[in-house]
Amino acid sequence: MVLRSLDGVEPTVHEDAYVDDDAVVVGDVTLERAASVWPNATLRGDSHPIVVGEESNVQDNAVLHEDAVLGPRVTVGHTAIVHAATVEEEALIGMGAIVLDDATIGEGAIVAAGSVVTGGTDVPPGTLAAGTPAEVVKEVDGDMGAIAADEYVKRGAQYAESSQVVDPDDG
Repeated sequence: MVLRSLDGVEPTVHEDAYVDDDAVVVGDVTLERAASVWPNATLRGDSHPIVVGEESNVQDNAVLHEDAVLGPRVTVGHTAIVHAATVEEEALIGMGAIVLDDATIGEGAIVAAGSVVTGGTDVPPGTLAAGTPAEVVKEVDGDMGAIAADEYVKRGAQYAESSQVVDPDDG
């Protein structure tokens, strides 16, 4: 992992958080208890703070920047971007989705894969937003965010305990 200070500000990583060796976390970033950051994810707190709440996960190749705040048990899917937005508890940002400045994703809401939530948009709690620009298409039961959070808490603990870099010259 690359944990890098910027202008004297270092990332704060809870001892129970998992940060993959290939992730990059720079500057004013806080990773709370049991949060996980996966390969090639970039969290760049260079001009505003970033917070990744308890038991939240930022999956492979995702990017968080500019005052991105994830509440507890949030999932940010592979290659998604959260830029200067707030994602509330047990919400799920689908793979390749983009959430832009001053947007709020409500508790238990889902942003469908590949969707773009434009700046200033509020996605209400317990709804599915899809499309470009994303619009609410239906209500959801909220279990999907909880299930994803539970899975990544387990997976983060597994990786922290037992994953190792393999040297191809050994064996």
